[in-house]
Amino acid sequence: MTHRWTADSIPDLTGKVVVITGGNSGIGFEAARELARKGAKVVLASRNPEKAEKALAEMEAEILAGKLAYIPLDLASLDSIKYFVEHFRARYDRLDVLLNNAGIMMVPEAKTEDGFERQLGTNHLGHFALTGLLIDLLLITTGARIVNISSNAHNAGEMDFSDIFYSKGGYTPMGAYSRSKLANLLFTYELQRRLETHGAETLALAAHPGISATSLAEHFVPESFSWLVRGAMKLVFQSAAMGALPGIRAAVDPNARGGEYYGPDGRGERSGYPVVVSSNPASHSLEDARNLWEISEKLTGVEYLS
Repeated sequence: MTHRWTADSIPDLTGKVVVITGGNSGIGFEAARELARKGAKVVLASRNPEKAEKALAEMEAEILAGKLAYIPLDLASLDSIKYFVEHFRARYDRLDVLLNNAGIMMVPEAKTEDGFERQLGTNHLGHFALTGLLIDLLLITTGARIVNISSNAHNAGEMDFSDIFYSKGGYTPMGAYSRSKLANLLFTYELQRRLETHGAETLALAAHPGISATSLAEHFVPESFSWLVRGAMKLVFQSAAMGALPGIRAAVDPNARGGEYYGPDGRGERSGYPVVVSSNPASHSLEDARNLWEISEKLTGVEYLS
């Protein structure tokens, strides 16, 4: 029987410091719980204090206190990102894993606090800025990794650098979401290339959860029916715990390599155990990756690994 990589495969993480964006729910919550169980100090970075505190209480009820912490972070706000980084630096002098997990999916057209289209602004630009503002800590931490969570939706993504925010029209929730998930992969591969060019040991990897039962799709129905959506998803889709495994494996598997992309091993990569998978040709475009990096630096004002 082929070896299946599970939560039991996670190595001892005592002394490691991990940041997980969106760690208060879904696959982020499951990743935080499993990494803390293995000894890591896990910092939840999320925008909702009430949900974060509830998640902390739930996890600390089964894990030794002191393994988890919370620092507010809204990826749709560059000021909030800077706030998070300032407070993280005041507490920690190392960063072993930055798990860029948080995201929004197929939401109505809107802008972030800084005027970015909301899905690209949150899912990519927020994480691009956060990574850049923490890169020095990652570079000085032996064996550090950056993991970006993408999606099978990247296959439908198209980059249009002449109208990255749909200012000329044509916005669709799915189109914008797919673009943001393609951007996650372009960013990952370009980040790995730049790390290698600079002779850094830090690795950049990506992962996707397949189709998992999380709260991402609840906005499609009125709040009073969200319980019904959650129940139906649990019957049809794999659990959030299983969906978290590709990102966890990318973050901690000693055999993982920079630039690898992890996803479920089942049919269509919709469910299953984490393995190295392939992303589409568009995600490997050197020209698009460089263009995205340049425009990301310009929009966020965060420049690094030039």
